[in-house]
Amino acid sequence: MSRVAIKVLTTVTAPYGGSLSAHDLAGRIADPGSAERCDPLVFAFFSEVSPGLQQAFIDEMHVDPTAARQVAARFSELAGYSLPFVSECRLAA
Repeated sequence: MSRVAIKVLTTVTAPYGGSLSAHDLAGRIADPGSAERCDPLVFAFFSEVSPGLQQAFIDEMHVDPTAARQVAARFSELAGYSLPFVSECRLAA
């Protein structure tokens, strides 16, 4: 597992315990249902992981950045405050 994935997974799972693979998290951060289910691990990704590390994880895991930004935007609406990924995401060409 890469250093990026280890840092991200440590950050998002620390408050909740349990185990989650990098591939599982990658799928969740691009899944609109994650926001509707209020998935705490996905919310932790968008709220607790630094924007640069979020972007590195998304790039490394080949997550669709547009889908991830839509999920982050929905979490931002639900939380009532702006999450960094919504405005700082660089869209891959």
